[in-house]
Amino acid sequence: MSLYRDEGVVLRTQKLGEADRIITVLTKRTGKVRGVAKGVRRTTSRFGARLEPFTHVDLQLYTGRSLDVITQAETIRPYGEALVTDYPRYTAGTAMLETADRLIVAEKEPALRQFLLLVGGLRTLVEGEHDPRLILDAFFLRSLAVAGYAPALEACARCSAPSVRAFAIVAGGVVCGACRPAGAAVPAPETITLMIALLRGDWATADASESRHRSECSGLVAAYLQWHLEHGIRSLRHVERV
Repeated sequence: MSLYRDEGVVLRTQKLGEADRIITVLTKRTGKVRGVAKGVRRTTSRFGARLEPFTHVDLQLYTGRSLDVITQAETIRPYGEALVTDYPRYTAGTAMLETADRLIVAEKEPALRQFLLLVGGLRTLVEGEHDPRLILDAFFLRSLAVAGYAPALEACARCSAPSVRAFAIVAGGVVCGACRPAGAAVPAPETITLMIALLRGDWATADASESRHRSECSGLVAAYLQWHLEHGIRSLRHVERV
């Protein structure tokens, strides 16, 4: 039996038996971990509230045969408390958690950059200085970049020509007229500028963008993300109603 300690963000929970839960956590050093919290659903549980989604938590676990077991949990920051009262920010945060869970397939493989992106994204949502959908799209783009799927945005994804005319998901981003495949979207130049700003963290440019360009950007980013994941992000259905 090996005991270890790590900090992480709770991504999701699921019931196990009558009183336990399986907690999926993206940790700073270990990567994605699934651990059993025994008796956590009982009202007398010592740390039930500390193991809810959105919570940045310090954990002690020991390695089990199939699932690790959580023996201690201390809250570092309960992001959920600030998000549950703001529907747009809460749904954006939920989409972040689901995306992090989907992008990191293998368990216990270090994913420090993704962990830092998630913590930073949740913190920015809570601070409330930017539109939640912009924050979410920035998180999507940067997460894709960390995973090796960053879209080409400044030169043709196929031939590297500087003159671009369309955005093609299957090609990997913007394309020139000669490389443009059938069915490629033709976004406004301002939309591509917004995507570049979000990927770079240029909030002055992003915050000054127009609503129509934000909507077009969100549609392209969501489609690009889900194409690479090979399935949809269920949480986006709620985000898109906002």
